[in-house]
Amino acid sequence: MQPAQPLARTFRLTPLQQKALGKLGIHTVGDLLRHLPARYETIEEVRSTASLAAGEKVVVYGMFSQLETGKTWKTKKPLAEAWLSDGTGRIKVRWFHQPYLAKMLQEQTLYKVSGTVSGSGGKLYLSNPEVTRAEISAREMEASLFRRNAKEEISAKANGVHTPTLFAVYPESHGVTSRWFRHAVAKAIAAGAHHALEDPLPQEIRARYRLPTLATALVWIHQPRTLSDATAARKRFAFEEIFTLQVLLAQKRRARQLRPSLTLAPPKEAVRRFIARFPFSLTRAQMRAVDTILADLASEGAMARLLEGDVGSGKTAVAAVAVFAALATAPPDNRWGRVQAAYMCPTEILARQQFESFIEYFRESGVRIGLITSSGCRIFPSKVRPDESVKISRAQLLRWVADGTVAALVGTHALIQKSVTFKNLGLVIIDEQHRFGTLQRATLTRKDQRVPHLLSMSATPIPRTLALTLYGDLDLTLLDELPPGRKKVITRLVRTKEEVEAMYAVVRRELAAGRQAYLICPRIEEPDPQKALALQAKSAVEEARRIQEKVFPEFRVGLAHGKLTPAEKEAVMRAFAAHEIDLLVATSVVEVGVNVPNATAIIIEGAERFGLAQLHQLRGRVMRAAHQSYCFAVCTTRGGATAQKRLTAFQKAKNGFALAELDLQLRGPGELYGRAQSGISDIGMEALQNIKLVEAARTEAQQLVARDPSLNAYPALAARVAEKEILHME
Repeated sequence: MQPAQPLARTFRLTPLQQKALGKLGIHTVGDLLRHLPARYETIEEVRSTASLAAGEKVVVYGMFSQLETGKTWKTKKPLAEAWLSDGTGRIKVRWFHQPYLAKMLQEQTLYKVSGTVSGSGGKLYLSNPEVTRAEISAREMEASLFRRNAKEEISAKANGVHTPTLFAVYPESHGVTSRWFRHAVAKAIAAGAHHALEDPLPQEIRARYRLPTLATALVWIHQPRTLSDATAARKRFAFEEIFTLQVLLAQKRRARQLRPSLTLAPPKEAVRRFIARFPFSLTRAQMRAVDTILADLASEGAMARLLEGDVGSGKTAVAAVAVFAALATAPPDNRWGRVQAAYMCPTEILARQQFESFIEYFRESGVRIGLITSSGCRIFPSKVRPDESVKISRAQLLRWVADGTVAALVGTHALIQKSVTFKNLGLVIIDEQHRFGTLQRATLTRKDQRVPHLLSMSATPIPRTLALTLYGDLDLTLLDELPPGRKKVITRLVRTKEEVEAMYAVVRRELAAGRQAYLICPRIEEPDPQKALALQAKSAVEEARRIQEKVFPEFRVGLAHGKLTPAEKEAVMRAFAAHEIDLLVATSVVEVGVNVPNATAIIIEGAERFGLAQLHQLRGRVMRAAHQSYCFAVCTTRGGATAQKRLTAFQKAKNGFALAELDLQLRGPGELYGRAQSGISDIGMEALQNIKLVEAARTEAQQLVARDPSLNAYPALAARVAEKEILHME
């Protein structure tokens, strides 16, 4: 059996199984071997029904029979009853107040049952146990259960017989189960297919970090004798995953640096005068970032930098200096022309806001600034009204961008369309860069023959492991300081009716003082009462009506959500910015970038439904001014222990970076940054919680690419990197 052999020629597959395996990306024996378990089912602590005693908390594997509903004798409580058999005996199982289980569970199906033994004497029963369908077969369970005798175990080991007590549980798709995977993998390993796979990890790296070979790791991860075997194998595959991605990123960075780019080196005095026009002084962190970026722009090779800053840390001002550096540099082929800059935003609201900001930054410079979104285009300055921007046709704006008349172009995804061409694109800035896919970012940086300098920015703090891995081809600069005079937002958790009334009193006081407020809801409209599983959470539409009629009738209430057209959304946000609206009820559409300094209070309904990063972004809407501001996190349900820990951390955290690290621990990187965008498997995502592993993989990858950029000496690694590139770019 060879790794390249199609599964359809190796196993008898039904059409449903072929479709399921295709969904999982498994087509060959090699793909099958690299489909790694998600976890393990262990029956080392499983008890037999014959050995149970009252008061014990136990785990039992068995099959149900005589499933029926009934009522308790004295209190007439509804219940479901059944007998659970495991081959050694049987025990009664009772679920009080859950009669529906008698219809949901199936007889002659193996289940894992966890609960407490109740009763006494010969009338023992399991009371309200948890039940899950077993991931192992009855034959596997019995073989392990009956091989408990110590003499038999010693005899089996002496004869080289291993009876497993750990069973791999795999990511599944409808049509293929973990049992099928265990059988198929066992057949492939027995045929020696794992020995035919080339190991992509160089031998010297494996030796340095004491990692098992690929063949050994495949046996340990699919058929572990102990959890330590499985852990060692997962460590090896986690390192391989991150290392392969880091090699790919190192190659891309090297290729980018070798391509021609414009050297942007404006006169230092001109930069100083530009910064002096700001109505505020830059913080030390901003000045460090400016100096670093200017040095990148003036050096050989294109800049590739990620500017990461907390909410309100002043990234836009730093970006404006970078844009000025580009616009103040003459292109080599046109002494009197200008180098152009492109600024891409994830939403029209943010694009319009940044366009207005750039107008203020460059009002006195005489440069033309354009805005392009799906709903229209604008240009500044207008020939008729030099102090204002004006709407223009898309065709006209594109002509001016192509001939270099427009020096700075701000836009949304519309920027990456083929119709948008630049004459001298020297700088690309991507705001909220994690919201754009890899292909979108790459498309924008290929808009010119020369490679433009790239500055990515994120107001969503990124844990260091994620930054080093997902954005490993970028240098990292942190803005870890807020402008002086900013007061810390007072954050309160609201759980009781009395606390709700106190919250409304604070918001009413702020509104009466001429301030503004947000109210954020988890959903747009009310749930369908006929749907039992519908998200029971407050809706923006209904809450806006209730707030206006019953809570704040004396103030002006507005509504913004994702179902509004871009024009409608923009109209609402402009009205709020102009203080034509006192309290804005919205969904998380206002999460990123919306800048209304007069807003000093935000209410977040259903706060337990939001992640820490999103909560922090929402709180950032009231971190824009020197006035004291307030954030109220309303908990509409109790939530689990993790949700409560998350909300407590949100209340106490000093900055977004600390929150991001905690969110990584609580929710995992897969929920923070989608696997579809990152091209990282589940086991790779697990590795992102290990900073030492990530740093080691990054260092090894950079050193290897420096020695052998094309990986000529490492063909197996080159093949894995090629696969990773396809995944990463998707």
